[in-house]
Amino acid sequence: MHRGVESLLEIRNIRKSFGVTPVLHEVSFEANRGEIVCLLGPSGCGKTTLLRIVAGLEQADAGQVLFAGRDLNETPVHRRGFGLMFQDFALFPHRNVYDNVAFGLRMAQQSKVAIRDRVAEMLELVGLTGYEARRVHELSGGQQQRVALARSLAPQPALLLLDEPLGSLDRTLREDLMAELRRILKHAPRGPAAPAGMTSIYVTHDQQEAFAIADRVVVMNAGRIEQVGPPLTVYRRPANPFVARFLGMHNLLPGHVTVVAPELWVTTALGALRCGSPPARVAPGDSVVLLAPPDAASLAPPSAGEAQNLVQGQLLAVSFRGSQVKVTLGGAAGAPLVFELPGSMADDLPQPGQPLRLALDPDRLSLLPAE
Repeated sequence: MHRGVESLLEIRNIRKSFGVTPVLHEVSFEANRGEIVCLLGPSGCGKTTLLRIVAGLEQADAGQVLFAGRDLNETPVHRRGFGLMFQDFALFPHRNVYDNVAFGLRMAQQSKVAIRDRVAEMLELVGLTGYEARRVHELSGGQQQRVALARSLAPQPALLLLDEPLGSLDRTLREDLMAELRRILKHAPRGPAAPAGMTSIYVTHDQQEAFAIADRVVVMNAGRIEQVGPPLTVYRRPANPFVARFLGMHNLLPGHVTVVAPELWVTTALGALRCGSPPARVAPGDSVVLLAPPDAASLAPPSAGEAQNLVQGQLLAVSFRGSQVKVTLGGAAGAPLVFELPGSMADDLPQPGQPLRLALDPDRLSLLPAE
């Protein structure tokens, strides 16, 4: 728990198996009040099962789910006061937008005036004011997603659980809605006695989605937590080779530490490379994996000579991506290395098949545990 921040949801040592197949292994994490925590990982890693256990739709074999300090083990789904939003939205197709958003409020037997005011507030929040009378089938996928979100938020749930809510949308629409979804969750009214912002657990397999929406990311793999941290920290300092690969970083070089102070040096197939700050408890002779993120390289000027951290190989492929140009470098590392250079450098690159020299930024290189 962050110092001075109230932990609202606590997951403690959750274990779950289906038959003889273990799905979750001693999973623990926390969500602070008003925080968006994203469960990120490949399909089948246990994200949705964990979300369903929090919701009360599945029972853990062992461990605790605590909300505001209260153990929810014996609390049924309808008494937890949580909101749920799934990939298929589950809207009522025979009802209009107003009736969809008002559904939970009517179930709670709120007055017509309270329902009218809350529906108007929610539709304004999601940018659909004036759509009250529209039928669900008349809406685009993005608009349906906003209606589903408004319906989930309308009853002022104590916690909002979202399982791949953008998963059924095409890539362009998903990217358009990522920042908007974060804004909505961060500005969702929680009543006069509570701060703005909806405490949310968000499940996705898409790292861009997780980074755009979350305050903290919980990276999962095979039913275990690999790393927890703010998106920038997880991206800049992945905890191990699995996290690095899952985030699309494949420039992983086995090596061993040769010098720690005053500078950190690691010997790899590319030669001796200088790195930034060493991780704790690293010593000369340690076997490590050196990570060179895609943005760690720049074109080496002709005057570089034999400067530090120069790597050379055959340019295997060039792919122009607008603001970036992706280069694939073959050479002593064995597997090709892939880097992303600024798109403005595209004209300065040699033709595929020609040698290419790159300079690696020591502060962008990091050490991971040996596999």
